[in-house]
Amino acid sequence: MKSLKTLIERNLQIRVIGFDDAPFQKRRNSAIYITGAVCAGTVFEGMLWGKVQKDGSDATDVLSGMVTSSKFHEQIHMVLTDGLAFGGFNLIDLPELASQLDRPCVAVMRKPPDIPAIQKALRHFDDCPHRLELLEKAGPVHQTDNFCFQVIGEHPDITAEALKRISNQGNVPEALRIAHLIGSAVVSGQSGRRA
Repeated sequence: MKSLKTLIERNLQIRVIGFDDAPFQKRRNSAIYITGAVCAGTVFEGMLWGKVQKDGSDATDVLSGMVTSSKFHEQIHMVLTDGLAFGGFNLIDLPELASQLDRPCVAVMRKPPDIPAIQKALRHFDDCPHRLELLEKAGPVHQTDNFCFQVIGEHPDITAEALKRISNQGNVPEALRIAHLIGSAVVSGQSGRRA
């Protein structure tokens, strides 16, 4: 498979999958639905649907399983997640996900995370040290004019350029925008306002 750097240098299409969680109830341990939107550049090509446990610890394995068992696995150059957590504080082990999928994995955020507030919230969990370790393992938060992200498996400059190429406008890659819209529509009957 060609690297992101090669795809960018040759102006070739970058195929990604973007994962976002659907709206959910606040009950602990409830099922949270996950949408995976596959895009070639900014063109929607397919979708995956799964679920994780609210505030659980299964997000990494669920996302990895969704990708590896799908027909899209061999085509995907990069995996995007909407932040580092699904369903409250079900944190992704970003290095582990990148290792399992052998692809760059990028947690994209609309703004820099409030790390002290997150650390405070995680103190309510019995496995707080492990969850704090997952935050640390995800690496530094990178900011460009358009994007705020953490990345494992690729240089931040190459990642930033790739994110530009898979976004129609603003600071949300199209795969994440579509995943958000689909998840909202399936669960609540209509797409949400903020994608």
